[in-house]
Amino acid sequence: MAYTSADLQRQLQRIDGKGYPAYKDIRGVYMFDDFTLFIDHVQGDPFAAPSRLRARVPMSAAGFPPDAYANRSREIALRDFLARAFSAACRSFSDRGRGSGKSGLMAMDMPGQEILERSSIVITDEYVEARFVAGLPAHGRRVLGRQAAAMLCEDVPKIVDAALKYAHLNRQALAHHLDTAEDADTLRGRLASLRLVAFVADGSILPRRSGVDDRPLQGETVVPFRSPDSLRVEVDLPHRGRVSGMGIPTGVTLIVGGGYHGKSTLLLALERGVYNHIPGDGRELVVTNPTAVKIRAEDGRSVEGVDIRPFINNLPNHADAAAFRTDNASGSTSQAANIIEALEVGAQVLLLDEDTCATNMMIRDARMQALVEKSGEPITPFIDRVRQLSEEMGVSSILVLGGSGDYFDVADTVIRMDSYLPRDVTAEAKAIAAAHPTGRRQEVAGAWPAPTPRVPLAESLNPRKGRREVSIKGRALRAVLFGTEEIDMTAVAQLVDEGQVRAIGQALNLARERFMRPGQTVPQVIAAVMEAIARHGLDILDPRQTGDYVAFRPYELAAALNRLRSLRVEVGPALKTPG
Repeated sequence: MAYTSADLQRQLQRIDGKGYPAYKDIRGVYMFDDFTLFIDHVQGDPFAAPSRLRARVPMSAAGFPPDAYANRSREIALRDFLARAFSAACRSFSDRGRGSGKSGLMAMDMPGQEILERSSIVITDEYVEARFVAGLPAHGRRVLGRQAAAMLCEDVPKIVDAALKYAHLNRQALAHHLDTAEDADTLRGRLASLRLVAFVADGSILPRRSGVDDRPLQGETVVPFRSPDSLRVEVDLPHRGRVSGMGIPTGVTLIVGGGYHGKSTLLLALERGVYNHIPGDGRELVVTNPTAVKIRAEDGRSVEGVDIRPFINNLPNHADAAAFRTDNASGSTSQAANIIEALEVGAQVLLLDEDTCATNMMIRDARMQALVEKSGEPITPFIDRVRQLSEEMGVSSILVLGGSGDYFDVADTVIRMDSYLPRDVTAEAKAIAAAHPTGRRQEVAGAWPAPTPRVPLAESLNPRKGRREVSIKGRALRAVLFGTEEIDMTAVAQLVDEGQVRAIGQALNLARERFMRPGQTVPQVIAAVMEAIARHGLDILDPRQTGDYVAFRPYELAAALNRLRSLRVEVGPALKTPG
């Protein structure tokens, strides 16, 4: 049953001064002049998690033209723009001086530099809906009904009016936001036909302000990106028209140069290039193949049933490398597992920085080969598999290197960063390799092994904690709290929003409940979860219709599953790599 805004105001005045649980009486649906307010959950205490609300505006009142959400790219960008507007409006009207605890808070998560699908804003042909939280005012644990009435019946309508009405938004900024996202998606979609894995537009600003501030660095010392002529590519985009920039071809690409010249800065931009960026970010037209995955060593992680034979075999303890298990992986075994797990769910581009990789997984030089013969070394370094990945499996690699010229022999493209500007030094690198042979022997023996499929067991995922059947939370970008377990996500570099971490936790439970069946392999389970989200939206993760969730990629979902220490898998006979 729906009530009026006047009913809500009377209810709040009636419970003024009563114990805080009296707020439970206002849960329901209220019709305002041009929007509907849903009070879905009322907090039980002023210090508890705030109440959950939704404001739904009919499209006839919101007034957004169909062109603003005409395709998936524009719809996601519009939702992102409105989330920013609504979050800013909430901050303007929040009054934390309205009482105890979270009293007076009104909030929606503020997006960062990336444009991502969010459950906080929903758009259909019929309506626009914002999902937010509010701390209902209290003095001690007594209801402040009159202040709550001002908050819900006066401030919320002003927020809705400012953030969800097309007529009251900056139309030029909105159009630029939508066009920027659509151009980036168009460009990313053209990479394959151009035989590129990434594109960095001329004029891009890659450096960030700090390790905790992802906004673009500013000042006279900032060097705009400029492509070397030999790698420059021009493309026509729907809104920006013709743009030029550096195209990184498929195959094996090295990014080299001295310290502090921009190698890792470029790689970080490529890592984030799987996402669209807001106008003014500096990386609006830095785009990467959407399957690109950052790989690193990760000492101490658990590994469950992973076929690491391409990199590690003939282990001295007779461990089965085709179904390798450990609770405490070394740098080399963790990096090997990270590569195989990324390939398992379809990664076509691997991004590596030698600073975060295990040295013995990257290279074994001629002197070490002479001292320790191959029969005594179970590790096949990445240098001896990288061309096989490219030529046999169609997987490209981009590597940041500062210390190993041996990779010149296996590279297709070599880019030198010099004071944040790239130079194509491929010919120089090849000439150096020819003039100074290292004498190292390639250590690959035979073809890439057919992978051993893994079937995850649903009973090994337990979201229960105490009396709660399901307890799942995110801890910033660091961890998923799944039942009594903490899944360490600190090494999963391409997570950019806390809402992704929360969503991944819920997606693991969805996989456990619906898709982990006998015979269903890890990539099949991950694909089923992603298809369900694509079909039904992020709301499939949680029946409560909250604004807590942000879209994620299958690679980060698989990373969380693989880092769940309780995970158990069945391994089967080798299968051919899916085409």
